[in-house]
Amino acid sequence: MVHEKFSPLGVRSQFSILNEEQWVYLDSAATSQKPESVLSEVNAYYRSNNANVHRGVYQLSEAATALYEGSRKKIASFLGGCLAEEIIFTRGTTESINLVAYSWCEQNLKEGDEILLTIAEHHSNIVPWQLMAKRFGAKLRYIPLTDQYRLDLDTAKEMFNNKTKIFACAHVSNVLGVIHPLKDLLSLAKEVGALTVVDGAQAVPHFSIDVLDLDCDFYTFSGHKMFAPTGIGVLYGKKSILDRMPPYQGGGDMIATVTTEGSTWNALPCKFEAGTPNISGAIGLAAAIDFMGTFDRKEALEHDVWLGRLFYEGIKNRKGMKVFYDGGNDWVGVVTFHHELIHPHDMAAIADSERVCLRAGHHCAQPLMAYLGVPATSRVSPFIYNTEQDIERALRCMDKAEKLLL
Repeated sequence: MVHEKFSPLGVRSQFSILNEEQWVYLDSAATSQKPESVLSEVNAYYRSNNANVHRGVYQLSEAATALYEGSRKKIASFLGGCLAEEIIFTRGTTESINLVAYSWCEQNLKEGDEILLTIAEHHSNIVPWQLMAKRFGAKLRYIPLTDQYRLDLDTAKEMFNNKTKIFACAHVSNVLGVIHPLKDLLSLAKEVGALTVVDGAQAVPHFSIDVLDLDCDFYTFSGHKMFAPTGIGVLYGKKSILDRMPPYQGGGDMIATVTTEGSTWNALPCKFEAGTPNISGAIGLAAAIDFMGTFDRKEALEHDVWLGRLFYEGIKNRKGMKVFYDGGNDWVGVVTFHHELIHPHDMAAIADSERVCLRAGHHCAQPLMAYLGVPATSRVSPFIYNTEQDIERALRCMDKAEKLLL
């Protein structure tokens, strides 16, 4: 049986690790597998076009530069048609958020200001702001959840005020899989003039993003969660804001002039891309976007949600089981659960013995774990290459764990 609109079998064949090694990979919220088309483009760059960008006047360098900057233009189009110079290449979502935190806060944050986050954030969207709050004497506040594991909008409305200088929020929770009401939250932030920073790491792999429609100040994501290599990420930022921000790092390519007395800065986006960039990663990210254009993304998301519900139905009534999902539709299919009688690491180890990959731990979201009242959880995150048979194998691992440990 397959989802009536989307069959994973056509795309699964492009992932050699799943076919040759027979893994059931259900940890795509951590990182996705890579299709042959992406691997091929990265390999082709190193075999045929390997040179540094922006520096050489010889043909090989110009070819590499064209590929690298072509990737930037493709990403700008992918994000709804923003300016190519508003696309900054980084190592990933974590570095993107740190770039904004360190660069913007240096000139704009002061003692008594407030930074508003949500309790459901990944550490990468908490720790940089903690560092800035401590450095400048600002205060951190966190929007809580409702009993349905959704952000409490009523409380959020009361938390935005004239002291709120930054609002940073994930588009989709990496633990709960919930799609947050981002436009409502961004509207509240704009009413008080707060800078808006969106962690899109879990959203971009699942559905289309239009940063112009969202009208956020910054949007970040990582390539490795959307079929691209590790070590490449994107920071979209409004040009008017990026122009006023100082460089995050110093080095080659981010300068206009350097003398023994000082330096002046290059234009966007180079001002924020010091040193030799991850050229092959950018090329791989463009190839990943091309790959995502080969299937209907809405149907693919429906497939992911369908698989998530199959797993949820298979575990929700088990003894000692707590599932952090209420059956809602604003969801990408991620199932996070806590078994009161089986430690998540034991669950994952038993699954691994059957070549099934589940996630176990705090998922880089310790404040959320504390809020939920659990030390750690298990997580299943199906993606386009997973099948109903994968879910059945994962459920059999649950049966095995219960048989061995209960």
